[in-house]
Amino acid sequence: MDMKVTDTSLPGVKLIEPVVHDDERGFFMESYQTQRYQDAGIAHEFVQDNVSRSAKGTLRGLHYQLHRPQGKLVMVVTGEVYDVAVDIRKGSPTFGQWYGATLSADNHHQMYVPPGYAHGYCVTSDYADFLYKCTDYYHPDDEYSVLWSDPELAIDWPVSSPILSAKDSQASCLSKVNEDHLPVYTAS
Repeated sequence: MDMKVTDTSLPGVKLIEPVVHDDERGFFMESYQTQRYQDAGIAHEFVQDNVSRSAKGTLRGLHYQLHRPQGKLVMVVTGEVYDVAVDIRKGSPTFGQWYGATLSADNHHQMYVPPGYAHGYCVTSDYADFLYKCTDYYHPDDEYSVLWSDPELAIDWPVSSPILSAKDSQASCLSKVNEDHLPVYTAS
């Protein structure tokens, strides 16, 4: 039995359901295997793994790197989050559209967010441990943000008053982001 990979409404964004072997002892799953993910169309090399823990109601995002864009393979190892990808690529047919999914330790789902998309998530459980593999290194001087509550994006977040970092609370709406600070769409 192979993992299930679903193409979403956004090009390149994929929802992944790994094969989980569970019994009375617990469960086992491969969280990543290069050949299987390449066969599923996720052919980027991952160079950095990150783990974050956040309390209920925390919203992180919507983040992206411009000059060193990161693709992200994300999953939750404890708790539950609502995970969102937004197409912010200038000239893209799906510019300004978003896709969201619930990722949890119980459903074991993963999402792949390709380079060129903004990404964010909010915690819906008491806390969540969030694991993400990145296709490029984190460069703080290259990080940009789009406002999580941008009314033109109209993301259906499951939280109305999230806990935010100062940086995330001061981000701009997508329409106010300088065009030079947005990735460019290239047809593949």
